[in-house]
Order: sequence, then structure tokens, then C-alpha cells
Amino acid sequence: MSESIEDIILDHDKRGVAALRPYLPVDYCTHAAQFVLDHPGNVVIATGFYILMSGSAETDGPPGALAIGNALRQLGMKVSFVSDAYAVPALRELAGPDFEVVEFGITGPETGQAAATWLLEEMEPDLLISIERCGRNRDNAYLNMRSVDISDQTARIDYLFETETPSVGIGDGGNEIGMGNLVQVIPTFASLPKLPATTWVDRLVVASVSNWGGYGLVAALSLLSGQNLLPTVEHEARMVERLVELGLVDGTTGDATPYVDGFTTQEHGSALERLHTLVEEGLAG
Repeated sequence: MSESIEDIILDHDKRGVAALRPYLPVDYCTHAAQFVLDHPGNVVIATGFYILMSGSAETDGPPGALAIGNALRQLGMKVSFVSDAYAVPALRELAGPDFEVVEFGITGPETGQAAATWLLEEMEPDLLISIERCGRNRDNAYLNMRSVDISDQTARIDYLFETETPSVGIGDGGNEIGMGNLVQVIPTFASLPKLPATTWVDRLVVASVSNWGGYGLVAALSLLSGQNLLPTVEHEARMVERLVELGLVDGTTGDATPYVDGFTTQEHGSALERLHTLVEEGLAG
């Protein structure tokens, strides 16, 4: 039997996130992709995760966000990105003039809530997508994978998702927006957070690397729409290298090297290459 999208994006699982797979639909990427197609129009994509040891954002998240954004734009949707000061400059350069990139300020709860309300009123999204974006836990704290509090460095973008706006979340560790769907399950696994994020989404995608989850969503969109919407492996390798030049770091080590969650660009690209093969075979019938 040929491998599925989920098989590919959950391969090389370093954090044990694959343990969550039985709690989601078997083809959860297709479920998420169909949900996206069912809510066309104005899409806002949130990303950017602060790495404490380097004082900057990480390379996991923005490539996947941009891959989704480019795919949705090809499908006729309007796409904007939202992040905080640590990732916005890089996103603006790599997204280019065709996409709006909005900076969400790093503030306290009251101001953050007001900012979320203002943004929703101004942008009027038909759909929200989050990829590798930290969410609050039950103690109203934003924790990294080492359970260190990064609340002072994290914009409260998760407030956007605590509304009735349709939403999709993509994560790889348990502390991201969307993991509230499995908030009771995540703490039962030793390798995952004891205090996971509580923000709920309509459709959840889990992956060994969040970028791979983003590519998995695009692969599913490709099969549903009848066209390969995935970026090339070479394009994504160059993007990771450029992100590092712009100040982003490997999220695992905090080093300014072209790695994503400890994976080299070649290792990172292997998942995307396999998804290309799956999509091309699927489209060929």
C-alpha cells in the first residue's frame, strides 16, 4: 500500500506527536483541506514562534505559512499573514508585495484582546489558519517546548481564534494554537507538554515538523483541486537559507544555521519531495 500524506508528515517524529494520530481522522489533512475549500474568500494565516535562547523567531512555521498562502492565492483566495515583531520583517520580504503582512503587537491581555477585535473587524477573515504559533495554556501562559514561559515575548494572536471565525491549526509539539482540541489527551504522553495550549480550532493537523504539516495541507488541497500546488524542494531550501540570513534560527538548537527543528535542508526537503510524488501519482490517476 502506498504511503499517505499523514505517513509522510509524521515520519522522523522526534517529539512523539505521532501518538496523537489515533485521536484525529485517518485522513486529517484531507479533512482540513476540504474545510479550507468550504470557506473561500479572505484567509488570514498566523505564524512565528519565539526562540528564547536566541531572542528571535524560528525557521519552522514561516515556510509552511507561505506555502499555504501561495496555494490559496492560486485557488483564487485573498491571503494575509499575521505575526509579531520577531517574524514580520522576514515574512514581508519573502511574501512580497502581493500579500499583506500585519504585525500584532506584544502586549498584555487587555490590549491584546482589543488588538484581536480590531484586526477581525478590519480584515473580516472568512478563515483563520495557524501554523507553528504558540497558544496559551490553562494558566494563561505561553510555554515553549522546554516548558519555559515566553509570555513576555509572544503576541496574543491566539485571541483571534477564540471567536466563531472558522479555523485550522497546525502544530508539532502540543503548545501551539489548535492543540486545545486534544488538551485532555496530550498530557498523557510523557514526551508532550503537561500543560498544552488550550486554543481550539475547527480542524487540526499534526506533524513531526509544522512546515511538513503545512505542506501536507497543500498536498491535500492539490489532490482536491486537481493541480499540484506544492512549492519546489529547491525553493523551500532557498527560503530556509534566506530566513537564517534575515535572523531566524533553528528552533531546536537556537543556532543561526539553515536547519528546521534539527533537520538539514536536505532532510527537511525529503518530506516535501515525497509529497510531490504522492500528489503527482494521485493526479495521474
